[in-house]
Amino acid sequence: MTDTALTIALSKGRIFEETLPLLAAAGIVPAEDPEKSRKLIIDTNHANIRLVIVRATDVPTYVQYGAADFGIAGKDVLIEHGGDGLYQPLDLQIAKCRMMVAVRKGFDYAAASQPGSRLRIATKYPGIAAEHFAAKGVHVDLIKLYGSMELAPLVGLSDAIVDLVSTGNTLKANNLEAVEHIIDISSRLVVNKAALKTKHTLIEPIIQAFAGVVQAE
Repeated sequence: MTDTALTIALSKGRIFEETLPLLAAAGIVPAEDPEKSRKLIIDTNHANIRLVIVRATDVPTYVQYGAADFGIAGKDVLIEHGGDGLYQPLDLQIAKCRMMVAVRKGFDYAAASQPGSRLRIATKYPGIAAEHFAAKGVHVDLIKLYGSMELAPLVGLSDAIVDLVSTGNTLKANNLEAVEHIIDISSRLVVNKAALKTKHTLIEPIIQAFAGVVQAE
């Protein structure tokens, strides 16, 4: 892409849906719905602005290495990524949820998580989990999973899970309960630092448009 063109990295699902009003405020309208299209590069109503559809966990990497000029990623993803090479000007206050510790109902978490104890934790977020339990003085064996986190305590793979919780309905449906809050999560605007300098006149109005929506909420 040239210095007169912009690439925005987004993920499908809730973040994309909740980003649409922000894009609209900046005058950007996607030409297609990524949920209905197989395309990974989506044009917009601006000839010089395109969207790339990537996994949520990959958004910071695309932005860091300049494959996208900016993108939107959850705080959970950014903590795990480390945020290297990224400018994070805005908490967009979208896709809100909580990072929680959850266990099988009936499991005595308070007794099992005393300082000096050891737990097996299944999670997609080993960095966040490790830091949380280290601060509590609890030793953990981390088991990295990519899906169906709720299954792990039910079949004895782990004592607990560390995962995002929105409504809590999935936990309840699987006889689990949230027992400890780690951090509130929302999605952030992330900008490639080099692009911010070379494409400032293109990017700055979009940042300001997004900020206006956030402030009006």
